[in-house]
Amino acid sequence: MTIRTRLLPAAALFAAGIALGPAVARPPAVGQAAPPFTLTTIDGTKITSDHLRGQVVILNYWATWCAPCRQELPLLDAYYALQQRHGLRVFAAMTEDSLPLSKMKPLFAALHITPVRRMTGPYRDITGLPTNYVIDRAGRVRYAQAGAFTLDDLNRVIVPLLNEPAPAPAAPAA
Repeated sequence: MTIRTRLLPAAALFAAGIALGPAVARPPAVGQAAPPFTLTTIDGTKITSDHLRGQVVILNYWATWCAPCRQELPLLDAYYALQQRHGLRVFAAMTEDSLPLSKMKPLFAALHITPVRRMTGPYRDITGLPTNYVIDRAGRVRYAQAGAFTLDDLNRVIVPLLNEPAPAPAAPAA
């Protein structure tokens, strides 16, 4: 096999990658529209990003072995219990290397926030745990960082978003 015949398949794959490139969802960027996602909760309910429009959403990635995650999760849960009536939703997605879901049932039963079994969308580009994404009522990413929230962080990031009015519903197509 010559170098030329070895390069042709690689060139074809490269060209295909370029053609498919724009269709691949980009990771969430602060200030940009939040890429679409679908959450599958522990009980099997599917929730799409479209269903959450008009609410402030925290997508939290955590792991059972992560000490900062274990400190942050109760804070997020208590914060959600206080702020949910103002339009806050919090979803906690465990990483795949955490304990099995069956062992987590007692914790999930005690939580106010919604535990997530699976999430589709480009939100898994995680550089550290915990990682939090905050999406505003209009569907824009307003926060995307690895590191645990403190109460001061939550108040600084979330309260202004909860004070923003929900966007008007889209007019039906004629």
